Amino acid sequence: MEPQQVLAAWGLEPAVARRADSGLINASYLVRDAGHLVGVLQRLNTGIFKAHVHEDIEAVTAHLAAKGLTTPRLVRTLEGGLWHETADGEVWRMLTPVGDRTVEKLTDPADAHSAGALVAAFHRATADLGWEFVHVRGGFHDTGLRLNQLADALALHPNHRLFGEVKSLADGLFAAWEGWDGPTVLPERVVHGDLKISNLRFEGPRAVALIDLDTLGRGTLDAELGDAFRSWCNPASEDTTEAVFDLALFEAAVRGYAEGSQGSVTPDEVRSIAPGVERICVELAARFATDALMEGYFGWDPTRFATRGEHNLLRARGQASLARAVREQRPRADAIVASAFR
Repeated sequence: MEPQQVLAAWGLEPAVARRADSGLINASYLVRDAGHLVGVLQRLNTGIFKAHVHEDIEAVTAHLAAKGLTTPRLVRTLEGGLWHETADGEVWRMLTPVGDRTVEKLTDPADAHSAGALVAAFHRATADLGWEFVHVRGGFHDTGLRLNQLADALALHPNHRLFGEVKSLADGLFAAWEGWDGPTVLPERVVHGDLKISNLRFEGPRAVALIDLDTLGRGTLDAELGDAFRSWCNPASEDTTEAVFDLALFEAAVRGYAEGSQGSVTPDEVRSIAPGVERICVELAARFATDALMEGYFGWDPTRFATRGEHNLLRARGQASLARAVREQRPRADAIVASAFR
């Protein structure tokens, strides 16, 4: 269904919906009424998320708002629903707009510092949230599981055209995981689950709100920040074989997080931050390497790569390269973390 037809569910038929530049997973539209931005309309990708994810979003955002944090809120339909389902099964939602700036690629340490502080404020504000999440992703950031899946894929596809290249890469990943030395028992927190920098909205110079909240759930800080910092602190594209871990961006982000956390982080969580970045890089490299053999990747770019396998292999190499860069700089990264939380 066209977005313009869905606006009636919110009584906004005179408004105009225009496709937003962002929104890879869920198609997003900016809704303007008399020239004013009144909401962000999204069609949920029900192949990945189910409609009841909105119950989680409502619980968390209501909690954040009660704590005084800026957050997008679900706009209820005229019938009082958190979402609207069309006759053909499409699921649509409306969210209030927040912020005035999106950072697509982090380059400014000031932005990194502000982003880290916002994430810490989110974690601190949700520390007392007793909500039982209804939309739970199994195996989320289970690094051991991803390595096992890679081993299974190698066993199942010995004749794949990319087998030799994937096997060579996989041997390095297995060795990296065997030698990984981060804390393994950490408390669970409410986490965002996908803290790429474009999922933070800025108001002028300050990061003010987290968006794209379908991935909310419970997890550990090393995975949450590891996934954030491995993307924030890599100035290179993810579609490159040689990644860089920018310690200046890392230090700014860590210091922002440390200041925003206000002493709410445990000693083991502090020690987990730098090794957590390496862990998530290894995990993603294993996932992409598995997908290279399975030929499964929804974001495949056919204009640059002959098949999904080639695109996945490049991404696997990029994340493996980033894992090596993090490990090589671990002494300095650990020192940065220790200093920030002193």
